[in-house]
Amino acid sequence: MAKTFADGYRQAMHQHRRGQLIYACRGVMEIITAQGRWRVPPQRAIWMPAGVEHQLLAHGEVELRSLYLAADAVPAHFPSQPRAVTVTPLLRELILQALAFTADGPQDRRQHLLLALIPEEVQWSAEQALYLPQPEDARLQRICSALLLHPGDARSLTRWGAQVGASSRTLARLFQQELGMSYRLWRQQLTVQAALPRLAQGEQVSRIASDLGYDTLGAFGALFRRLMGVSPSEYAQSLQQP
Repeated sequence: MAKTFADGYRQAMHQHRRGQLIYACRGVMEIITAQGRWRVPPQRAIWMPAGVEHQLLAHGEVELRSLYLAADAVPAHFPSQPRAVTVTPLLRELILQALAFTADGPQDRRQHLLLALIPEEVQWSAEQALYLPQPEDARLQRICSALLLHPGDARSLTRWGAQVGASSRTLARLFQQELGMSYRLWRQQLTVQAALPRLAQGEQVSRIASDLGYDTLGAFGALFRRLMGVSPSEYAQSLQQP
């Protein structure tokens, strides 16, 4: 399936009977489920298992290229929960080739072989920053929802606690218990996620860093490199590659 979505487009929550490999060859997409959300640049895709409710939000114009895999075509080692996928040059070309098949699917031996190779080429991304888990506790939901709207908000857990009616110690425990990470790490991953679409749109790194609450470009760059493996400038340059 090939579609183009305008900036700001938001799908309704939906699910599919087949597994879906969701890939945007241009633009940054956000995939949202009940458990969390992913910000996905063009070098990555999302594996969405059958039956998992999700929605897509476009950051900038997004050119979507999706493949659907029937249950008998999904390898046993594929996860039962959504997972980020590294899109290698070969996987990208396989996806684009498969989309050229007719609506009836592969018609000859070559097409069958190309389709069978796609699951074998899937490599799971180790970039933790692409995924942001969402809480169930109402107090954490208030905090996380506010930060999603204003990712540069640097309030401490003590200040948040005064607003939501909980001690900083309780909130810190809930972050670890529900989200599997500290408040600090959750905010850092949010910072990187917030930067991805702005870098894709060509904004200056210094402006992005300042808006996200960083006093120095070096501190922001170090965080981005630690979580994404490249500097913000290197990431932006990679988006210009075909």
